[in-house]
Amino acid sequence: MMTLSAFLILAALLFGIGLVGMILNRHNLVVLLMCIELLLLGVNTNFIAFSHYLNNIDGQIFVFFILTVAAAEAAIGLALLVVLYQHRGTIDIHKMDTLKG
Repeated sequence: MMTLSAFLILAALLFGIGLVGMILNRHNLVVLLMCIELLLLGVNTNFIAFSHYLNNIDGQIFVFFILTVAAAEAAIGLALLVVLYQHRGTIDIHKMDTLKG
């Protein structure tokens, strides 16, 4: 059986990888979306670990809602990326600096 500290280390690693990815990568929107998902996965791992070890189901309910919002965010974000790529021919963040109607 895994201990609570093992789950917390895993969650910290996931969160750290997502944070470093967001800091280091400032050009590609797809990678930024994946880093946001890693951040959410780290937080969800904490919720599940504490929920299991405290015998309380509230953390698992929060994870359910977070995953629902994350799935909607990913679907909308990828749809926006497809539209941006069709209009501009790139998904580079630095080339998306104009707001035209």
